[in-house]
Amino acid sequence: MYALKFEFLRFVLKKDIVYLLVQFFFFALFFIAWEDNFGIELPQWLAHICLVFVGLGIFVIVLGILNLSDSLSPISSKEKHAALISYGIYKYVRHPIYLGILIAMIAFAIYSVSVIKLVIAFALIVVLYLKSSYEEKLLIKDFSDYKDYKDSTGRFFPKKNDRNQQ
Repeated sequence: MYALKFEFLRFVLKKDIVYLLVQFFFFALFFIAWEDNFGIELPQWLAHICLVFVGLGIFVIVLGILNLSDSLSPISSKEKHAALISYGIYKYVRHPIYLGILIAMIAFAIYSVSVIKLVIAFALIVVLYLKSSYEEKLLIKDFSDYKDYKDSTGRFFPKKNDRNQQ
Protein backbone atom coordinates (compact mmCIF):
# COMPACT_ATOMS: atom_id res chain seq x y z
CA MET A 1 0.00 0.00 0.00
CA TYR A 2 2.76 2.46 0.95
CA ALA A 3 4.72 1.50 -2.16
CA LEU A 4 1.70 2.37 -4.31
CA LYS A 5 1.31 5.77 -2.61
CA PHE A 6 5.04 6.46 -3.02
CA GLU A 7 4.94 5.57 -6.72
CA PHE A 8 1.91 7.83 -7.20
CA LEU A 9 3.67 10.71 -5.42
CA ARG A 10 6.83 10.18 -7.44
CA PHE A 11 4.75 10.21 -10.65
CA VAL A 12 2.83 13.37 -9.68
CA LEU A 13 5.96 15.23 -8.56
CA LYS A 14 7.80 14.74 -11.85
CA LYS A 15 8.42 18.15 -13.40
CA ASP A 16 6.59 17.42 -16.64
CA ILE A 17 3.52 16.22 -14.74
CA VAL A 18 3.61 19.31 -12.49
CA TYR A 19 3.82 21.61 -15.53
CA LEU A 20 0.97 19.73 -17.19
CA LEU A 21 -1.23 20.00 -14.09
CA VAL A 22 -0.50 23.72 -13.68
CA GLN A 23 -1.22 24.27 -17.38
CA PHE A 24 -4.59 22.52 -17.11
CA PHE A 25 -5.37 24.41 -13.91
CA PHE A 26 -4.96 27.69 -15.82
CA PHE A 27 -7.05 26.31 -18.70
CA ALA A 28 -9.83 25.47 -16.25
CA LEU A 29 -9.66 28.92 -14.65
CA PHE A 30 -9.70 30.56 -18.07
CA PHE A 31 -12.94 28.88 -19.12
CA ILE A 32 -14.88 29.89 -16.03
CA ALA A 33 -17.51 32.49 -17.01
CA TRP A 34 -15.99 35.44 -15.15
CA GLU A 35 -18.25 38.50 -14.92
CA ASP A 36 -15.55 41.15 -14.97
CA ASN A 37 -16.17 43.20 -18.12
CA PHE A 38 -17.58 46.12 -16.11
CA GLY A 39 -20.32 46.64 -18.70
CA ILE A 40 -17.76 47.45 -21.41
CA GLU A 41 -18.62 46.33 -24.92
CA LEU A 42 -15.97 45.73 -27.52
CA PRO A 43 -16.39 47.61 -30.80
CA GLN A 44 -17.69 45.24 -33.48
CA TRP A 45 -14.59 45.63 -35.67
CA LEU A 46 -12.27 44.73 -32.75
CA ALA A 47 -14.46 41.75 -31.82
CA HIS A 48 -14.09 40.44 -35.39
CA ILE A 49 -10.32 40.91 -35.30
CA CYS A 50 -10.15 39.02 -31.99
CA LEU A 51 -12.14 36.14 -33.45
CA VAL A 52 -9.77 36.02 -36.43
CA PHE A 53 -6.86 35.73 -33.99
CA VAL A 54 -8.66 32.97 -32.06
CA GLY A 55 -8.99 31.12 -35.38
CA LEU A 56 -5.34 31.81 -36.19
CA GLY A 57 -4.30 30.39 -32.82
CA ILE A 58 -6.35 27.25 -33.41
CA PHE A 59 -4.84 26.93 -36.90
CA VAL A 60 -1.29 27.17 -35.48
CA ILE A 61 -2.15 24.51 -32.87
CA VAL A 62 -3.48 22.16 -35.56
CA LEU A 63 -0.37 22.67 -37.73
CA GLY A 64 1.84 21.91 -34.74
CA ILE A 65 -0.09 18.74 -33.94
CA LEU A 66 -0.10 17.57 -37.56
CA ASN A 67 3.65 18.12 -37.90
CA LEU A 68 4.37 16.23 -34.67
CA SER A 69 2.21 13.30 -35.77
CA ASP A 70 3.23 10.23 -33.72
CA SER A 71 5.70 12.26 -31.62
CA LEU A 72 2.88 14.18 -29.90
CA SER A 73 2.86 13.66 -26.13
CA PRO A 74 1.47 15.71 -23.24
CA ILE A 75 4.57 14.97 -21.21
CA SER A 76 8.21 15.51 -22.09
CA SER A 77 9.27 11.97 -22.83
CA LYS A 78 11.19 10.93 -25.89
CA GLU A 79 9.54 8.21 -27.90
CA LYS A 80 11.69 5.33 -29.10
CA HIS A 81 13.10 6.08 -32.53
CA ALA A 82 11.72 9.63 -32.41
CA ALA A 83 13.26 12.14 -34.76
CA LEU A 84 13.72 15.85 -34.21
CA ILE A 85 10.87 17.64 -35.98
CA SER A 86 12.23 20.76 -37.67
CA TYR A 87 10.03 21.00 -40.76
CA GLY A 88 6.62 22.52 -41.40
CA ILE A 89 5.70 25.09 -38.77
CA TYR A 90 8.59 23.80 -36.62
CA LYS A 91 10.92 25.33 -39.20
CA TYR A 92 9.82 28.73 -37.89
CA VAL A 93 9.05 28.21 -34.17
CA ARG A 94 10.09 25.52 -31.69
CA HIS A 95 6.81 25.50 -29.74
CA PRO A 96 3.96 26.30 -32.16
CA ILE A 97 1.30 24.55 -30.07
CA TYR A 98 2.11 26.80 -27.12
CA LEU A 99 2.15 29.82 -29.44
CA GLY A 100 -1.28 28.90 -30.82
CA ILE A 101 -2.67 28.42 -27.31
CA LEU A 102 -1.39 31.84 -26.25
CA ILE A 103 -2.66 33.63 -29.38
CA ALA A 104 -6.12 32.07 -29.02
CA MET A 105 -6.38 32.69 -25.26
CA ILE A 106 -5.20 36.31 -25.37
CA ALA A 107 -7.49 37.07 -28.31
CA PHE A 108 -10.44 35.41 -26.58
CA ALA A 109 -9.71 37.29 -23.34
CA ILE A 110 -9.84 40.57 -25.25
CA TYR A 111 -12.96 39.44 -27.12
CA SER A 112 -14.59 38.62 -23.76
CA VAL A 113 -13.43 41.95 -22.31
CA SER A 114 -12.19 39.94 -19.34
CA VAL A 115 -9.33 41.26 -17.25
CA ILE A 116 -9.23 37.99 -15.30
CA LYS A 117 -8.94 35.92 -18.49
CA LEU A 118 -6.18 38.25 -19.71
CA VAL A 119 -4.26 37.88 -16.43
CA ILE A 120 -4.66 34.09 -16.63
CA ALA A 121 -3.41 34.10 -20.24
CA PHE A 122 -0.35 36.14 -19.26
CA ALA A 123 0.29 33.82 -16.29
CA LEU A 124 0.13 30.95 -18.74
CA ILE A 125 2.86 32.63 -20.80
CA VAL A 126 5.16 32.23 -17.78
CA VAL A 127 4.11 28.61 -17.26
CA LEU A 128 4.62 27.70 -20.93
CA TYR A 129 7.97 29.50 -21.01
CA LEU A 130 9.17 27.52 -17.98
CA LYS A 131 7.71 24.28 -19.36
CA SER A 132 9.36 24.80 -22.75
CA SER A 133 12.70 25.57 -21.03
CA TYR A 134 12.45 22.28 -19.14
CA GLU A 135 11.50 20.39 -22.31
CA GLU A 136 14.40 21.93 -24.21
CA LYS A 137 16.90 20.73 -21.59
CA LEU A 138 15.63 17.21 -22.24
CA LEU A 139 15.68 17.68 -26.02
CA ILE A 140 19.30 18.89 -25.94
CA LYS A 141 20.20 15.62 -24.17
CA ASP A 142 18.19 13.50 -26.62
CA PHE A 143 19.10 15.15 -29.93
CA SER A 144 22.64 16.18 -30.80
CA ASP A 145 21.41 18.71 -33.36
CA TYR A 146 18.84 20.37 -31.06
CA LYS A 147 21.23 23.12 -29.93
CA ASP A 148 21.74 24.26 -33.54
CA TYR A 149 17.99 24.09 -34.12
CA LYS A 150 17.42 26.12 -30.94
CA ASP A 151 19.98 28.73 -31.99
CA SER A 152 18.37 29.21 -35.42
CA THR A 153 14.65 28.95 -34.55
CA GLY A 154 12.60 31.12 -32.22
CA ARG A 155 10.90 29.65 -29.16
CA PHE A 156 7.44 31.19 -29.70
CA PHE A 157 8.08 33.66 -32.51
CA PRO A 158 10.11 33.21 -35.70
CA LYS A 159 13.68 34.46 -35.73
CA LYS A 160 14.93 36.36 -38.70
CA ASN A 161 17.82 34.26 -40.00
CA ASP A 162 19.11 32.53 -43.12
CA ARG A 163 17.68 29.10 -42.20
CA ASN A 164 14.07 30.30 -42.22
CA GLN A 165 14.45 32.15 -45.51
CA GLN A 166 15.40 29.02 -47.47
